[in-house]
Amino acid sequence: MEDDIKQSIAAYLSSHRYLALATVDADGKPVVHSMGYASDGATVYCATFKGTRKVQNIERDPDVAFVVAEDYDDWGTIQGVQIQGKASFLEERDERERAVGLITQNFPHFANIGPNPDVVFIKVEPVEGFFIDYTKGFAHKNSVTY
Repeated sequence: MEDDIKQSIAAYLSSHRYLALATVDADGKPVVHSMGYASDGATVYCATFKGTRKVQNIERDPDVAFVVAEDYDDWGTIQGVQIQGKASFLEERDERERAVGLITQNFPHFANIGPNPDVVFIKVEPVEGFFIDYTKGFAHKNSVTY
């Protein structure tokens, strides 16, 4: 059952490109950031600029959460993914190149940006995941620990 849930989460993430990333600011208040992403299983990769609020928040507290969903007119067809995870910054060249490759698959124009010392890559590894699937009943949700 857990493998099925992980596969559903991975498939859903691979078929979408935008997430809402939640971080916590210095005052302990939640902040949500809309970001493009690429995924490998339930792990997601994002690129952003140094000095952004999300980077500052993650430097202070790597515990994050994100949701991937879409607008639905028919509640009976709602599906989505919620992940609680740990964020880190990619330091190794090979890891950054892999992230660039994944992100470029979702956003081909990213390849034209070229290396930029002000860009940082964020990796969010899942700790707990939830697959929401109203096709199986109103408010149906399965959870899995990574």
